[in-house]
Amino acid sequence: MNEIELQYLEPKKKVGLIVVITGHGKGKTTTAMGIAVRAAGYNMKVSIIQFMKGDMYAGEIDGIKKLAPNIEFHQTGKGFCGIQGNPYPYEEHRANAQEALNLVEGKMLSEDYDIIICDEINNSLKLKLVDLPQVLALIDKKPPLLHLVLTGRDAHPEVIKRAHTVTEMKEIKHAYRQDIEPQKGIDY
Repeated sequence: MNEIELQYLEPKKKVGLIVVITGHGKGKTTTAMGIAVRAAGYNMKVSIIQFMKGDMYAGEIDGIKKLAPNIEFHQTGKGFCGIQGNPYPYEEHRANAQEALNLVEGKMLSEDYDIIICDEINNSLKLKLVDLPQVLALIDKKPPLLHLVLTGRDAHPEVIKRAHTVTEMKEIKHAYRQDIEPQKGIDY
């Protein structure tokens, strides 16, 4: 079998994109992780900051470590605020989300990264763990060549308006609704 020579494309003009991955279907974080894996293939530097989750193990935690030093992973949350019996008070969730915002801003302004992924920031905004002016200011401070990825359900219309690319994940069918527990490697 003959090997095909792969072509490498290079855009004529480089632009740092704002990408929003939202909706009520499964796969928002998984899509963002796919972006990170793709970027690692180009030797790009990626920082992933999770605004929520963080109270349960997920395979991406150790999977991402295998891609270091190109990709780093920060869990700042303490689970999903107000659901699934999460024991932490709202104030603690908000304080963690505020720390995540500060972490994103510091990494963004360092200009050491090609992509920053703000996982579950849309949920954090909906739950008022972060405020709309804070998120819009973060978008406004984005260096011109940095790609900024914002995930989570219920993306705010103003965030969507400022994005270059928006994908809405729509649930058509989910195993959970068939009383099938989340499955390792697929759901977490």
